[in-house]
Amino acid sequence: MLHRVSHALTAVLVATVTLVTGCSTGGDGDAPAATVETFQFASPGGALEILYPEDERRPVTPFSGESLKEPGETISLSDYDGQVVVLNAWGQWCGPCRTESDDLQLVHETIREHGGTVLGINVRDYTPEISRDFMEDNGLTYPSLYDPPFKTAAALGGVPASVIPTTIVLDKQHRPAAVFLREITADDILAVTGPLLEE
Repeated sequence: MLHRVSHALTAVLVATVTLVTGCSTGGDGDAPAATVETFQFASPGGALEILYPEDERRPVTPFSGESLKEPGETISLSDYDGQVVVLNAWGQWCGPCRTESDDLQLVHETIREHGGTVLGINVRDYTPEISRDFMEDNGLTYPSLYDPPFKTAAALGGVPASVIPTTIVLDKQHRPAAVFLREITADDILAVTGPLLEE
C-alpha cells in the first residue's frame, strides 16, 4: 500500500513540475516537446528567476540575425548600444509565450521612450509566416530575430536559456541583470528595467 502511495505521489509531483516549467526547446521536427522534466537543467538549483548584482554582470557576446518582420534585413544587438534590452525567446507554438506577448508589448511601449527595447528571438518556428501573422494579429511592434535553431543562445554564454519562454533583461552595457525562466508579466520586467534605465 505504501509503495502505491509513493508511486502516486511521484506521479503528482512530476505532473506538477511539468505544468509549471513552460515549453522546452527539445523535440524532433517542427513540433517541440511540450515540457521539460525539471528546471535543474536550466539554472542552478532550479531557480525560475535569477538576479545578477552589478559586480557579477558580464556582457553577452554581440549577435545578429534575420528580422522576422522584415525578411532579408539584419537585426544586431549593437543596434541598441547604450539601451536596456529585454530579450525574449519565444515561439508561437508555446502557450505561455502567446499569453505574455501583450505584456511584452506594454514593456516595449513603456521603455522605448526612455532608452530601451524588447527584442524577441523567435525559436522553433520553421514556418516564419505563422509567426509573422501572430505578431501582426496581436499588434506586436517590437523587433524579433528569426532564429529557429536558437543559435543566439550560444552568445548568451552561461546565462540559462534552455526553457521557452525565457526573458533576459540586459542593462545598458548589455550585461544580464535578470533572467526569467517562466512566463512574465509587464510588472515583473518593469520592476527590473526601471532602475536600469536610470543608471
